[in-house]
Amino acid sequence: MKHRGILLNTRHNYGQTKLKYSIMAYKKTEQYEDRITSQLITNYKQTISLLGEDAEREGLIKTPERVAKAMQYLTQGYHIDAKAILDSAKFHEEVSEMIIVKDIEMYSMCEHHMLPFFGKAHIAYIPNGWITGLSKIARVVDVYARRLQVQERLTTQILEAIKASLNPLGVAVVIEASHLCMMMRGVQKQNSVTTTSAFWGEFEKNETRSEFTKLISSRLH
Repeated sequence: MKHRGILLNTRHNYGQTKLKYSIMAYKKTEQYEDRITSQLITNYKQTISLLGEDAEREGLIKTPERVAKAMQYLTQGYHIDAKAILDSAKFHEEVSEMIIVKDIEMYSMCEHHMLPFFGKAHIAYIPNGWITGLSKIARVVDVYARRLQVQERLTTQILEAIKASLNPLGVAVVIEASHLCMMMRGVQKQNSVTTTSAFWGEFEKNETRSEFTKLISSRLH
């Protein structure tokens, strides 16, 4: 059985049980800045009290700490360089065909109400001598999504990062997202979806843009 990343094997020897520990070669850890975490905990504890709750009751005692860490995780993109991510897996290739990574899950926080918006990003570029690892495209989405955002800015930031790193012939970004600030409050429209797009270079041509939109709309298996 598995227990906290350590594999435990039980073996019976004359009626006795022995445990053999095998340390995993990989372990993912989270690190938080103590000073920032402490200040956030204080602020969230006060917020809970101002909302009319008892911040000291059992179910809420650790909530300020959990929220403090969650918010740091959800805004980690401020401290990550998108161009450096793309450059870390940049390869010279003499290809000039459209490369598309579609249906990239995206989660972000609306900067107006600090409520989540989520959906999918579809990204394409036409190489001009350089390509990047496919996973790096998805990581760039996370870099800008893990901030206080508006969908319009998020779309153009992704495009600009790819453009700056790869100097491609063209870049296209389309994001489809649902916003909880529209679903949980205000107009409370549960089925609304917001679509934003940004095109540059070859994708500003109708023929290329049409090919891209057709491919992201199709289900190829």
